[in-house]
Amino acid sequence: MDVEARLAALEARCRKAEDHLEILNLLNTYGPLVDSATATPAAELWVEGGGYNFTLPGGGTKRLSAPDEIADMYGWPGHLDLVNTGCAHLTATPKITVAGDEAQAVGYSVVVLKEDDRWFLWRAAVNHWTLARTANGWRIVERFNRALDGSADSHEIMRKVARI
Repeated sequence: MDVEARLAALEARCRKAEDHLEILNLLNTYGPLVDSATATPAAELWVEGGGYNFTLPGGGTKRLSAPDEIADMYGWPGHLDLVNTGCAHLTATPKITVAGDEAQAVGYSVVVLKEDDRWFLWRAAVNHWTLARTANGWRIVERFNRALDGSADSHEIMRKVARI
């Protein structure tokens, strides 16, 4: 392999590593923003018109569009109850696959909630994110989130980890 080919391979490896780091930073920015009720910057993690599709606490699912509907969600009474009680939305390290200017990530997320003097795991979910490189860096195109409740939907998302 000549020097030019080696340099091109090294640049490609560096770009891939940088993409993975930027995506990890993006996904890990979500929790502190929503836990501090910082709605607009949290919603701006998505592309315009992107979506967040999630399991509702009482059952069923809902999809919200970015940025307005997603930002509004952080003002819902149920969300504000979590924030005012003390909570942590944690994103576990996902498996990430980058293909040019598009990426996918699959991984878990949990919400830890404070109750009196103790902390407990309030919710666990599996997520499939699709992402795009934009002029403002990587952004979420779609987040598909399902509670780890034994449902076929949650199992199907978990299996995606082998396909990306």
